[in-house]
Amino acid sequence: MLKNIKNLLKDKLIILAILISISIAIVSLIKLGKAPVKINHIDKLEHAFAYFVLTIIWLRALITTKINKYFIVFCCFFYGIIIEVLQVTITTYRSGELLDAVANSMGILVALITYNSFFKKNKAI
Repeated sequence: MLKNIKNLLKDKLIILAILISISIAIVSLIKLGKAPVKINHIDKLEHAFAYFVLTIIWLRALITTKINKYFIVFCCFFYGIIIEVLQVTITTYRSGELLDAVANSMGILVALITYNSFFKKNKAI
């Protein structure tokens, strides 16, 4: 059963990774309303979580290719930098922040550590 699920998801992960990448770009570049409840620095956790998911999905989607996992991680990092630069250059209602890039990087780093310690050891997943 697990093998059937794995085979079904294998081809769909690339599509999912692309959709997540596009979703992050859209959410990062559109004008969002004010949150009803203000929690200090919650957006940094949102950044870290988004880039954690992005990195894990890309690593899993490209696991059977010859693409180096560190190249994938670098691309996710570079993608985050591009999004932050685009926020500054093409929008007037968003601002790129250094702390957002740091939060993105933390999410990517946690994803790499998770991938190295969990997914590589469990080939069934």
